[in-house]
Amino acid sequence: MVMTTNTHTNTNPSTSTNPSANPITNASASTAPRPRRVDFAKAARPVFRALIGFDAAAREGLDPALVELIQIRASHLNHCAYCLHMHTNDARKAGESEDRLHMVPVWREARHFFTPREQAALALTEAVTLVADRGVPDDVYAEAAAHFDDTELARVLALVLTINTWNRIALATGKVAGTDER
Repeated sequence: MVMTTNTHTNTNPSTSTNPSANPITNASASTAPRPRRVDFAKAARPVFRALIGFDAAAREGLDPALVELIQIRASHLNHCAYCLHMHTNDARKAGESEDRLHMVPVWREARHFFTPREQAALALTEAVTLVADRGVPDDVYAEAAAHFDDTELARVLALVLTINTWNRIALATGKVAGTDER
C-alpha cells in the first residue's frame, strides 16, 4: 500500500454556506483548497515499511475473506472512506458477494450471512476499534477465543490493530476514496 499526498479541492457548488445547515458534511467542507498533507509513506519510510510488515504478518494464516471483512468493518466504524473503498474492492476481487458486503455494517441483524467464526471476529473488531467506549468485554473476547486458536486470535487482534492504524493514517493525511495508490 502506497499513500501519497492528497491535493483534493472541494468545488461542490451545492455546499451550503450556512454551517448549521448540515454540521456533519459542512464541518470539513470548504471552497478553499485543503492544505497540503504529509505523504506518510515518503516522510516516515521506516515506519511505513514496518507497518506493512506488521500488516503482512497479521494476515498470515488467516482466511483472506475474513481479513477483508475485518478491514471493512473497522473502516466503517472509523469512517475511513479511502480504506473502505479499497477493501470492498479487494473483497470483490477475492470473490466476496455483494450481499455479504452490504450486510457487514448490520451483521448483527443479518447473522445468517456470516459464519459464527466471522461473527466472533466482527464483534471483536468492533470492541477493539471502539475500545474507548467500553473496553473489550469478556464475553466478546471469550466468543472469539472459542472460534480461534491462540495464534489465530493473536493474528486477528493484530489485523484489527493494523487496519485501525491504516484508517488513522488515511484520515489524518486526507486520503481520498477511489484513489487507491498501493
